[in-house]
Amino acid sequence: MFDAIGWDEIKNFEDMPQAIIAKIEHTCASHEIPLHTHPKGQLILALHGYVTCEVSAKMWMVPTHSAIWIPANKVHSNRASDNAQLCHLFIDNMMFKMPLNTCTLAITPLVKELMCELAGRDQHYDLSSNTARLAQVLLDQLIEMPIQHLDVALSKHVVIQAMSQQLISQPSDRKTLPQWAEQFALTERTLARLIKKETGMTFGKWRTQIHIITSLQALSDKHSVQHVSELLGYESVSAFITMFKKVMKKSPMKYMSELKAY
Repeated sequence: MFDAIGWDEIKNFEDMPQAIIAKIEHTCASHEIPLHTHPKGQLILALHGYVTCEVSAKMWMVPTHSAIWIPANKVHSNRASDNAQLCHLFIDNMMFKMPLNTCTLAITPLVKELMCELAGRDQHYDLSSNTARLAQVLLDQLIEMPIQHLDVALSKHVVIQAMSQQLISQPSDRKTLPQWAEQFALTERTLARLIKKETGMTFGKWRTQIHIITSLQALSDKHSVQHVSELLGYESVSAFITMFKKVMKKSPMKYMSELKAY
């Protein structure tokens, strides 16, 4: 069995000489770790619940079965959900082949088990030990994991911040662009230009991206497709499935079943 640790203890592990360090963190209540960096790259896997990270003016919402990869020395902040269980990997910069940029990775059951197995062992392992070989097998598997796009552009603009907070906290909000413009006393054209400038997306694509990430979080928590459809404010399940397939190229159930079986 692995040991549950707190954040202060995690900080002590990242300076260890071993190329790959694995530890489990339990959170009793939702909490945020403010902006910080690590000398090693960090992979965070949500074993239970989910984690939200802010990196490079983007927010990454990572559900169960996915992990976020943050390269070494990249400034970021983390927020874990209530009663989350997270597995942290710290990977030395010299271990090449990991992505150069922040991204999310789909994590297979095998990789998950390898991460938990490594976390349960003494991290002061010798480079010729069985644990070192396990760490290498884990790395070999990690570099094969498919990259997902579970990020949403952030903005310091007060209007875009307010919109993003509401779209994330109230995903069923179906206000149109003209209605949003009226709320902020802007013309529709002005707001459309502002959204494009601050997020790099049209309003429709931006909201759809938030819906995809929210739906993956809910599906990972084993909510039904119907529940997710209602959560996002769709008039019918078929409308939600159509949106999901357009973006992810697969139905919600097929996407989740393939992810678990990968």
